[in-house]
Amino acid sequence: MLKEFREFAIRGNVMDLAIAVIIGGAFGKIVTSLVDDLLMPLIGLLLGGLNFSDIAITVGGAVIKWGAFVQSIIDFIIIAFVIFLLVRAMNRLKRQEPTTPTTKECPYCFTTIPLKAMRCPNCTSELK
Repeated sequence: MLKEFREFAIRGNVMDLAIAVIIGGAFGKIVTSLVDDLLMPLIGLLLGGLNFSDIAITVGGAVIKWGAFVQSIIDFIIIAFVIFLLVRAMNRLKRQEPTTPTTKECPYCFTTIPLKAMRCPNCTSELK
């Protein structure tokens, strides 16, 4: 069982996932700082000096910090948009990769055969 786990962990997918989680966590901190320290103060200034992190409603004994919730929503939107841009760029790169053909058409019987074939397996014609 330990051997199977080691083989699983050493495979590229697990390592790629671990790296993605670490980079994603760091990116999340950067976006949170961008929103908390740059965007929200500017938005608050435009709205008459509001500080969104201090906006809250008290219901009974519970304090509902809806300003912090708005900041979290903005964090999410920025992260989702950046991920969308990355996936979109990756999809464009995949589409642009030229594919080399692996098959060809027999000039005699017009069936699809392997590119390296010297003789058609269907009509047995010799190919040039």
